[in-house]
Amino acid sequence: MSRPAPVILSFRRTFALLILLVVLPSAGLSGFGVVAIINERAAVEKRLEAAWRGTLADLSAEVPRALSSGRLEQWGDRLAFVLPDEQELSDPEGTFHVENGLVRTKDPQLAEALAALVPEAASLPTVPTVFSLATNGRTVMVAAERQGATVRGVRLSNIALDALLSDKAQGRATSEPVRFTLLPVPRDASSEGGIVNRLMSEVAQARQNALGPPVLAERVLSAPLQDFRLVVLPLGEDPVASASTRNRVVYGVLLGLFYLTLTFGVGYTARVLYREARLSRMKTDFVSLVSHELRTPLTSIRMFIETLALGRLKDPAQQQEVLDLLTKETERLSDLIERVLDWARIESGRKVYQRESLPVTNVVDVAVAAFRTQRHGDGMEFTVKVDDNLPHVEVDRVAVAGALLNLLQNAYKYSGPTNRRIALRAQRDGGYVNLSVEDNGVGIARKDRKRIFERFYRVDNLLTRKTEGSGLGLAISKRIVDAHGGRITVKSEPGQGSCFTLQLPVTRE
Repeated sequence: MSRPAPVILSFRRTFALLILLVVLPSAGLSGFGVVAIINERAAVEKRLEAAWRGTLADLSAEVPRALSSGRLEQWGDRLAFVLPDEQELSDPEGTFHVENGLVRTKDPQLAEALAALVPEAASLPTVPTVFSLATNGRTVMVAAERQGATVRGVRLSNIALDALLSDKAQGRATSEPVRFTLLPVPRDASSEGGIVNRLMSEVAQARQNALGPPVLAERVLSAPLQDFRLVVLPLGEDPVASASTRNRVVYGVLLGLFYLTLTFGVGYTARVLYREARLSRMKTDFVSLVSHELRTPLTSIRMFIETLALGRLKDPAQQQEVLDLLTKETERLSDLIERVLDWARIESGRKVYQRESLPVTNVVDVAVAAFRTQRHGDGMEFTVKVDDNLPHVEVDRVAVAGALLNLLQNAYKYSGPTNRRIALRAQRDGGYVNLSVEDNGVGIARKDRKRIFERFYRVDNLLTRKTEGSGLGLAISKRIVDAHGGRITVKSEPGQGSCFTLQLPVTRE
């Protein structure tokens, strides 16, 4: 049994090489996929930013141009900033006056922001000018003009500015629903109050990024509106997250299908390789076994012929005994060759069955007669019981009788050298006729029952090593019964004998 080891070892090396060649590329592909997933959101953001770049450039030029055409009008006790189309952009509560270094306004936060305007009040133009102010984390956009030593102005409304942007953006093709707005430019607080202000600014910025709508693209306005940036915000689902999620799902599904197909392919390939290695081993064993089985009768035949040719046997009784042995060895050799040829015809599909409707007794009698002839004079207890009124079966009598004969020969060979008991019984079982062969032999272990019908397979025990055989008898019997629409079953326990049953369908009336 040590001869097949190189075949199995070669199979293991081949399978290990297959796994290595498959695992390395798949691991690299998985790593690339993980990196791609990590960078997917950034890539989508870059693509969207590039798509919106031209629109933002146009709007960032049109908005300051529209604001520069506005005028300040006194409406009762407040100022209003109005565009030529009479669209008001001012905040009603944001009116202010700067005179003699003092800021007068109802909004204290606006007053704090305008404190930076006091030193430069004298340099403001006498026509309405829109500019931005950023002080202590507060950013506002105001429209102001100088009248002598006094500066008057008003804070612009964020809602009105968004409406202006919507008007300017109308008619521009967009791939998803968005809105344009003006947001303050984030400022570095490291130079405004030290570490505490810096930490507070970073916390506020992180909160705004987490809770606020995602920014698809942005562009900082030019002076004097440099404290504001024009941004694009989605109205519905975040397209960045949607695109990233979609791409990740698609990649995940494709990767899953890839690994599923890869696993199936590796498993199937491994199974085929193993089957081929096992088949190669069985063929090697078969060739060795058949060679041994052929050599044994040929050696005996040659020895007997030499004995007769040299005239060493003078007694006619001894000569007759040698001739009987020659006949027996010749039949054994012929039977082995015929079995191998029969299997070859079955495997190649050239086996033709001549079916006819026959009584079961015809099949049983042919098999029993051949078995009694082969085992004439051997000490065994052999009983045959055929139930009455059994239906006919449509079979090839020679082929099915040969299959039954194989079961009888196996029962004889594996029943031990003494006290052999073999029983053949034919009985009806529903739509089948059962031909059962029972013996009191060594039995078959559970792990071998499924494999005994495989070609070239023989149970490995002490008795089988001493018993002649090719490992084809049960395989041939199963193929013959399957071809007739029946089945073959076995019941056996180690040390308690075996019972093989051929189930043949009855003839349809």
